[in-house]
Amino acid sequence: MPPYNGPAMPELPEVETIRRGIAPHVVGRTIQRVVVRDRRLRWPIARGFERKLQGRRIVAVDRRGKYLLLDLDGSPTAEPGGRDRVILHLGMTGNLALQQPGQPVRKHDHVDFELSGDRVLRFNDPRRFGAALWWPGSHATHFLLEHMGPEPFADEFNADYLFALSRRRSAPVKNFLMDGRVVVGVGNIYAVEALFRAGIRPMRAAGRVTRAEYAKLVAATREVLEAAIAAGGTTFRDFLDSNGEPGYFVQKLFVYDRAGQPCRRCKTPIRRLVIGQRSSFYCPRCQK
Repeated sequence: MPPYNGPAMPELPEVETIRRGIAPHVVGRTIQRVVVRDRRLRWPIARGFERKLQGRRIVAVDRRGKYLLLDLDGSPTAEPGGRDRVILHLGMTGNLALQQPGQPVRKHDHVDFELSGDRVLRFNDPRRFGAALWWPGSHATHFLLEHMGPEPFADEFNADYLFALSRRRSAPVKNFLMDGRVVVGVGNIYAVEALFRAGIRPMRAAGRVTRAEYAKLVAATREVLEAAIAAGGTTFRDFLDSNGEPGYFVQKLFVYDRAGQPCRRCKTPIRRLVIGQRSSFYCPRCQK
């Protein structure tokens, strides 16, 4: 089977696009009822999930890597500074959409969060690789989040950090950048595009990238992610935002999925190779 060229799942820009789309419409609203139609997600929805959420007010919508976090008020068991939360993950084909009450239920509409003010936050996931999990405030960490690296926009994600962490690593720099323990949320598409903008070939060993080159890669990674968020993410097959719109960053890709086509900078044909069972693309002239 050839490597799958589309995004394996909604990545950081797609998740951040959804977070920004739903936050103004759900923050401050009370969860009046939760309807679970199918508990068989990647991690089954626990019994009692609905009861724990009923009557709770959403005070914030956060994101950690590719996970969305609904922060709730009234957390009597929370540690200092902690809150009860709902962890949502979109899996490979999941989506969150804001709807009016009474909208017809589709085949894969697994969970509805019925909110005050006649709003419904609906979770749809055809392949059921997503998640809807309860995270009590009494637990300072969650097993899905505790080993994550820094966010790509955080100060600690910088050239010194990457340079020190990469020494003696022979793995390709693309795999290094996609490692969620190194930095969260940089998926295949965005790693390929960031490496092009930084002028680094994806197959180069991470330990052979210089500090100066890592500075360029940090800047390029942030630039690519910011541009993707501004464009509403990248849609090849399934991704839609909270309003049902596709992402348009696909129109701005420099090298991804453009094998054989001329480089947008130097006109050299783009090459494709497989790294870690994922398709990679690069310009042999612009990237060293």
